[in-house]
Amino acid sequence: MPDKVKNPVRVVVFAYHSVGVRCLQVLHRSGLDIALIVTHPDDPTENRWFDSVAEWASHQGIPVLTPPNPNDPALVERIAALHADFFFSFYYRQMLGADLLALPKRGAYNLHGSLLPRYRGRVPVNWAVICGEMETGATLHVMTLKPDQGDIIAQEKVPIGPDDTAHDVFLRVIEAGERALSRVLPALLAGKAVHHRQDLSQGNYCGGRRPEDGRIDWSQPAQAIHNLVRGVAPPYPGAFTLVNGQPLRVLKTSLHPHPDALARTQGGDGQPLYLLQAEWRGQGLNTAQFKATFPQGCVPDPWPATKSP
Repeated sequence: MPDKVKNPVRVVVFAYHSVGVRCLQVLHRSGLDIALIVTHPDDPTENRWFDSVAEWASHQGIPVLTPPNPNDPALVERIAALHADFFFSFYYRQMLGADLLALPKRGAYNLHGSLLPRYRGRVPVNWAVICGEMETGATLHVMTLKPDQGDIIAQEKVPIGPDDTAHDVFLRVIEAGERALSRVLPALLAGKAVHHRQDLSQGNYCGGRRPEDGRIDWSQPAQAIHNLVRGVAPPYPGAFTLVNGQPLRVLKTSLHPHPDALARTQGGDGQPLYLLQAEWRGQGLNTAQFKATFPQGCVPDPWPATKSP
C-alpha cells in the first residue's frame, strides 16, 4: 500500500461498480484529498451484483454527485472551482469531454478492464472470454477524447481458464486494477510515472452487447458456443436458444463428458457439447426435468436467415 502523502493531492474521481470502490479505497488510504466523486445513480431495476460507489462515498463523508451528463457546463464550472491535480475514472460509464479533460493540473487517468490496446471499448472482459482469450487484465492509461487510446502507465495481467465465466474473470480484473493503481500511484504523485504510447494497430475495438446477442448459433464450433455461454453467463443475461419460439437459457456447458449433464449436443463442427445448467420459462431444470420437458430431445429453432440489404 502506498505511503500517505504529506501534502494531500486533490483529485476528482468519476467511478462506478466494485472497480470504482476498490480503487477509491486505494486513493483514500494513500491520503489523497478526494474533493468530489461523480457516479451513476444506483438503479433498483438493475441486477446490481457489484458494490455501490454512492454508498461508499456517503460512508466516507465525501461529496458525491450523480449527474445525467458529466459534461454539463454548470457541472464543469463547479468541478473547475475545485482546482484538482488529477482526475481518475474507474468504470464510469460516460466519456469525459474536452472541457473536463482540460481541467486537472497533472492529468486525467482511466482504468480499463483489458490489456490495452486489445479490447478497447465496451464490456472488454466479456469479449475476451467470448473470443477465447487465455489472459486479460487491467490497464491504467491517460484519458483522451477517444476511448482507451491514451498512454499506458500501468498494467496487470490475469489468467482466463478454459471454463471460467466472465464473472470469474471480472473478479480477478477488479483485483488487477487495484494492484495496478497501487503500484503506480507513488510514481504518479512524484511525477515519475513512465508513460508508454499505445500501438493501436496491435489491438482491437469492441462495441457493447445486448441480451439478444446471447442467442446461440449452433452452426458455430462447440468451442465457440462454450465461450459464448461462459462470456454471458449470470450475472449477465445469459446465452439462449429458441425451442418452439421460446427461449431456453443455457447457463453452463462443458466440452467434456459430465455425470450431471442435462443433455449432450454438438456444435457445427461435430464436436460434443454438454449442457450442465439450463433454465426454461424462468425455472432451472435438473436432468429428470429436462428430459420430461423435452422427451423427444431439445431441437433448437433454425437460425434466422440473413436479411437482404
